[in-house]
This record gives sequence, structure tokens and C-alpha cells, in this order.
Amino acid sequence: MAAVTEIRAAGGVVWRPVPGGVEVCLVHRPRYGDWTLPKGKLEPGEHPLSAAVREVAEESDNRAVPQVRLPTVHYRSEGRPKRVDYWSMRAVATGGFQPGTEVDDMCWLDTDEAIRRVSYPHDAEVLAAFAALPRVTGTMALVRHAHAGKRTTWSGPDTGRPLDAQGWARAHELATLVALVRPSRLLSASARRCVQTLDPSAALLDLPIEVCGDLDEPQPGQQPEECTLAAAARLTALAGGGEPVAVCSQGKVIPGALERLTGRTDDFTTPKGGGWLLAFADDRLLALDRL
Repeated sequence: MAAVTEIRAAGGVVWRPVPGGVEVCLVHRPRYGDWTLPKGKLEPGEHPLSAAVREVAEESDNRAVPQVRLPTVHYRSEGRPKRVDYWSMRAVATGGFQPGTEVDDMCWLDTDEAIRRVSYPHDAEVLAAFAALPRVTGTMALVRHAHAGKRTTWSGPDTGRPLDAQGWARAHELATLVALVRPSRLLSASARRCVQTLDPSAALLDLPIEVCGDLDEPQPGQQPEECTLAAAARLTALAGGGEPVAVCSQGKVIPGALERLTGRTDDFTTPKGGGWLLAFADDRLLALDRL
């Protein structure tokens, strides 16, 4: 008997600031006669975060920046298990809502009213989790450089080692994810492979890459703790700028910096070409989610 395939979907709690608080977006679906959070199914091979941002735009005409992962919802749909991943998202632009066959109405409500309006308890639980969050003041995509071959096969200085074909392919994939946070700046460690990992993002977003030594791995004779402190301080300062940013660093820097920022000793090992979505509340790292 063939295994039943889980349906994957993603969406968001889209919010905007208003005097005295925030409002969140709900959509009405005529097929079901319900009020719910904007969401939809993943396309083949699509990253859940990409799907969440895309579906929010398609259903509510809101262009939004993802910030904090919210509770994942599980239920059955059409006789199959379904998983819906949610993120909080700050609305930054709108295309102008037009009623359609899938969504014929949308509204902005304060969180308490939205909790009362939604048709499903699981939507109310996601909204309650959003309401419990501090206000996010900074968003960052933090990635490790993509694959650059083996150090032992490169005859030049290690800082000059370039991405290989696998690394370039991943760099182009990362550009799509990096673009989701709508960064205003791109910063890279000085190693060539780090700069190259952000090259496709720079081309896609039409942004320069700023090289920052605070993101580098330890040099001979340098204590790793120095790099950890410098990287953590730099990330905090960047988050405090008020605009989303994207950063590329190295494998001996990222785990220690995240330990310092979170105060936890979790496994923050980041594979080559992997990364994190970071959300800050003022100068405090509020949440992080693997990309």
C-alpha cells in the first residue's frame, strides 16, 4: 500500500503598524465561506518560506518581509495529512486588492478581533502566538558561503579560493531566499568565496557587496573568541539599523556568534550554502530559523 503523501502549504500573519498597535490581515474564501490567514500549497521544489511570501502576495496583494516562524499547523484535508508553516510578516507594499474566485475579500483587524473572526481554532492559535511576540525591529538573512572545493586542492591563499560549480548553483538558489527579506545592504566576510556567494543576490537586488573583516574566520595567532565577539557585535549593530540586511560569513564564525547572541549552546552548525533568518527586538536576538 502506497504511503499517503503529506500536503505542504505555507502562509503568514501579515501585520502593519497603526496608532497604538498593529493590524493583521485576514482573507475570505468563497469556496469555504471562511475567514482565514493567507496561505497556499508549495509548488514542486519550492522552499516553504518562498511559498509563504508568494501566497501572501497572491491571496492578499501584500508584499511582506518574513520575520519570525510561528507554530506549524497540522490537520487533514481531502483525506490527507496537511502541514502549514507560518511566519510573521511585515507588510511593506501592496498591489491593490482585487476580489477573485479564491479570495473575494480581505480585511485588516487588530489581533484580538482577528482571533475572534477566524473560522478555525488553529488559525486563532497562530494569531495568539504572533500577539505574544515583542515587536520585531530588525530582520537579517545570515548565510554561510557555498561550496568552494577542497582547501587541499587550492594552491593559492585560502582567502582566494573560489566557488566551484556546485557552489555557484547554490549561490543562485540562495539569492531567491535572500531577496525575500528585501535587504537594503549586503555584507560579506573578506574571503573570495563569501563575496561570490552573494554575487547573484547583488545582481538580483542591484546592491553592492560591502566587505567586512568582522565577519572573517580567525587569522593565525588570533583567538576564536575575538572573532565570535566581533561578529556578534557587528550583527547586532546591523540589525539596529532599522532595515533588513543580508550577511555572508564563514563556518568557524557563525555558530559562535549565534551562541553569543542567543545565550544558548544549541547546535548552530551551518552547512555550506546554508543559512538563517534572524529577527531582532531592539538589540536582542528574538528568533532564528534555518533557511
